[in-house]
Parts: sequence; structure tokens; C-alpha cells
Amino acid sequence: MGLEEEIEAIEEEIANTPYNKSTEAHIGRLKSKLAQKKEKLENQSSAGGGQGYAVEKTGDATVALVGFPSVGKSTLLNALTNAESEVGEYEFTTLNVNPGMLQYNGANIQLLDVPGLIEGAAVGRGGGREVLSVVRTADLVLFVLSVFDIDHYDQLQKELYYNKIRLDTSPASVSVSKKHKGGIKLTTSGDVGLDDDTIKSVLREYDYINADVTVREELDIDRLVDALMDNRVYLPSIVAVNKADLIDEDYLQTVYEQLRERDIDPEEAVFISAEEQKGLESLKESIWEALGLMRIYMDKPGRGVDYEEPLVLERGSTIEGACEKLGGDFKERFRFARVSGPSAKHDEQQVGMEHELADEDVLRLTVTR
Repeated sequence: MGLEEEIEAIEEEIANTPYNKSTEAHIGRLKSKLAQKKEKLENQSSAGGGQGYAVEKTGDATVALVGFPSVGKSTLLNALTNAESEVGEYEFTTLNVNPGMLQYNGANIQLLDVPGLIEGAAVGRGGGREVLSVVRTADLVLFVLSVFDIDHYDQLQKELYYNKIRLDTSPASVSVSKKHKGGIKLTTSGDVGLDDDTIKSVLREYDYINADVTVREELDIDRLVDALMDNRVYLPSIVAVNKADLIDEDYLQTVYEQLRERDIDPEEAVFISAEEQKGLESLKESIWEALGLMRIYMDKPGRGVDYEEPLVLERGSTIEGACEKLGGDFKERFRFARVSGPSAKHDEQQVGMEHELADEDVLRLTVTR
């Protein structure tokens, strides 16, 4: 029996096994085997050819535009950036990954218009693996849906999940430390959703026979498997509903219902018309917020505060992070900094490396000569 047949057999057994406490450990073992066999099959396929698209990441952050063919991604890219992506009203117009640079709030945000995903992309159909390899390197997934095909979101999310991309969540709080003897010592924080036998049976599928294991949150089998595979990518996502100018107001409530059915808040989805360039400012703001970026205005000796080209950092960054982003030897030569703005107790507060910055702070570094 080949790998593909083994995978199908395991998937069928999982589907036919009723889930309850008595079968939980068995299903856990099956899902562990399934994940490992899929990984093995993918590695075999990769060894046989099929290269990813070579896209150099530039700018302060990267956003992947994900959608079905002909949903309007290329038109949107052209409207938001200086890119010139070929546009056509037929499938598979975009045959390569087309990058463009969105300039917003002083940041350079790289947008990648990837070829439209189709059903079966995660297993290689339509060059899907190559497309998904690009998505995995992004900092944000921007779903572009046609207002007439909201249900496409289901398949897109499924393809990303199969390619080990986890959206709008963080890795499970599970730590595993191998040891030489003593079996598996399991420590949990209250009710974690799985019983000890299930957790241990899944661990043994990954050859953890002797280990100290700590689970600090409630989780299911899939989250536990993800934690042990340690090759998942966790990305935020937002949804843009394109061609909104083509519907009647009466149909809008139907679209809202379709979004809610998919746990998408209609107030958080951005309704746009790439063709008519409507709603784009709201979309830019949503991209900025989802990326979690902030602007730091540098007070440069002899030149004053540079409000035109801010230093762009991730929210929560410290003075140390600012020094690292600036490059050179700022970190080694650092003496102290002065900060004015939202993070400071008063103007020109003297702070050290550990001080956490906030959006639109003004920062002046004092360094050794």
C-alpha cells in the first residue's frame, strides 16, 4: 500500500470513528500518524520537483493577497501600489507572483498578488504548493472575496490549513523536554480539554517515551499535533469583499449573513471596489492595524525630528528593537535615549534599552562616539 492509500485509509477510519472519551486516545494516535504520513508524502513530492516562486521580501512587512482566480486581486494590487499586474476577466491571468509596494503611514508594505488558488491547491493542483509556499512567508493574509462568492472563503481557508498555515491564532502553550528515563511526566494547568492518556498516546506517536511535558491551556487533538509537528505557520488575516459596487442594498444583508456563518464580523470585513477604487483607504487602515505596526519619529542631531520617514517597528518593540532596526553599531554604542510621546511619562523622558515604545513616539538616541 502506497502513502496516498495509507493516508486515505487513516482519514476514512477517523471519519468513521465516533468521537467520545473512550475513543479520544485512538483518534489522537490516528491524527498523529496522518500528520506524519502527509509530511512524508509532501517531502517526497518536493524532492521530485516543483519549485516555489522566488520572491524577495522587502519593506517593513509583507501581505499575501489570497483568492480564487479572477476575483480582482491584480486590479486591487494595481490600485494600492505601483505594480503593473496583468489584468483580465478570465481565469489564471496571474501566472507568477507579482509584488507591489504600498506606502502607508510612512511604512513600505510589500503586497504579493499570488496566482489564484483552486480546490486541491495544497496537494499540488494548479501549482498550489508553490503558491502556498509564498503565502507561508508573509506577515499577513488578505483574503480577497467576490461579493457574489463568499463561500469561496471555506475552500481558501481549508487549503491554507492543509498547507500548515494557521490563521488568527497562536501556537499552543505546550512544552516538551526529552529526558533519558522515567517515562512521560505530564503537568497540566487545570482542565486542558484532553485526558492524560490521550496526551501521552499522542506523544508516543512522536517517539516521546521519556519526557517532561507541560500543557498550559485548553486544547484539542489537532492543536496538540500542531504543537508537536513544530512546522506550522501562524498568521493574522483580514477579509476584503470586492465588487461591492455591483450589488443592490437589499442583497447586502445576505452577504452579512454569509460572512457571519463563517465567523467573519461584517463590521471587520472591508467592502471595496478595486475597479472603482472605493473603500481602499479603509482597507489600507485595516492592513496597518492587522500587521501591528507603529511609527517612531527619529530626532536626528542637527536636523530635528523626521516626520516624513519614520522608523517602522512592530507594536511592543523596545528601544533595543529600534537600535536593531536602525542597524549599524547603535546597539553597541548606546548610552541612553530620550522619548517624547504616548509611551513617555513626560517630554524627553530619559530611558534605557528596555523601554517599550508606542505609536508616534519621538525618539532621540545618545551614543558613545
